Order: sequence, then structure tokens, then C-alpha cells
Amino acid sequence: MDMSRIAKKLGFSESKQLILHAAELRRLADIQFDSSIIGIGEICKAIICLEIAASRMEVIFDHHAAVKLSGLFEKAYNRSFNSMQNSIGIKKKLHIRELAIQFGCIRLIPFVQKGLSLYKDRFIASLPPSRKASTDIMRPVFTAAGFYLCAKRHNLKIDKSKLIELAGTSEYEFSSVSASMTDLCFDVFGKTKEKRDSKEDNGNHDVLPEKRRVDDDGPLSDDGEERLACMKRKQMEKHVLEE
Repeated sequence: MDMSRIAKKLGFSESKQLILHAAELRRLADIQFDSSIIGIGEICKAIICLEIAASRMEVIFDHHAAVKLSGLFEKAYNRSFNSMQNSIGIKKKLHIRELAIQFGCIRLIPFVQKGLSLYKDRFIASLPPSRKASTDIMRPVFTAAGFYLCAKRHNLKIDKSKLIELAGTSEYEFSSVSASMTDLCFDVFGKTKEKRDSKEDNGNHDVLPEKRRVDDDGPLSDDGEERLACMKRKQMEKHVLEE
């Protein structure tokens, strides 16, 4: 199917530059990527090229419509997207606005933007001067983790597995980055534990001393969590510097 016809089905009939860029990507994919290995048809290949082009040009793209038009299940489409993008040597971009639209959380956009900016400043400030210039914290995993933490802080449910897939990362890397962000920017990414109900607090006055001591040990577990988060952050810093 012609690229312009597919673009029209996705609402880009007037976006000539986008269509031309997608056509270039398709020619590159024909040379460097054997789509038959993972069962990607020509229509699906064209759709993926359009989405990659839209991402590179920072144009809003309807991911759900693309998946539906491709005839694939979403997981299969995302795997095909990542495989093709890696094969033609294009760095994946993940935009906050696209995530917000896809997950229905438009109001999170300014919070995620602020959090990522703050994290970048604090993370780079913690590095020695010789490593600051070569550090890249703009990879998709950082955007995905920041988006997920902001959603969690605002009590919004997000499909974590789907977000990890979209970022093209692993569960381990996603968790490491999330821990690093929470540790450095708890004021924007962390979530304060819910306070006990006043009735429960009143009831604790009548509890035996032994039981109260167990409750009083709670802060120690928080320290443990802080130490664990610190260790994860150091591991993440090492991971980022090695990239």
C-alpha cells in the first residue's frame, strides 16, 4: 500500500514532510531490516515508519489507531516497532505529551516536565566534572519512569508493563531509574505514606507496651528502604555512566 494512503487513514494526508520522511525510513528499513524474520508485513512496516517519523518530528501520533490499522496485537506491534527502530539505527524518543494522551493523564504533563528537569540538574550536579558532559539521561527509560512516578504520586493508575514496553527497556533498568529518581527528587516523585486513621491512633494508646514497641520500630524499616534506594541509585549512576 502507498505510504500516502496509509498516512491518510491515520489523519496525516496533509503532512507532506512527515510522509516524505516516513518514505525515507521505509527505504532504509528495506535495506537494513529483514521484516520477514519477525513476520512484519508491508502495511505494518509503513505504519511503523510513520510513527517513527512522527516521533522524530515531534508530531502527535495516534498510537492506538496505528496498532488497530496494523492488524497486530499491541505487544506484537511494540516489539516490531522496537526491532525496526533499532535495526535502522534510530534512537527511540518518548515524548511526555504522547504518553499523557495515550494513558489519559494530560494534567500530569507539567509535573513530569518539572520533575525530569529537576532530576537532570541534581543528577549531573552529583557527578564529578569529568563525567558531566558525557552523561545522557534523556533516554526513554527516564521519561517513562518520571511519568510513572508522577502518576503514582497523583494516585493515577498506569499500566507499568505497557510503559516499560513503550520505553524499550527492561524491568530492572526501569526499577533502577525509578529508585534513583525517587531518591534524588522525592519532593516531586516520592509519595508520602498515608497517615493512620485517627481512630487507629486512639486505639493504640490502649495497646500493650510490647505491641507499641513493634509499632515504634516502623522508622527503622524506612531507613532500610532509604539505604536500599541509595544503593540502587549508585548502581543506576554506574549504569548511566557506562552507557
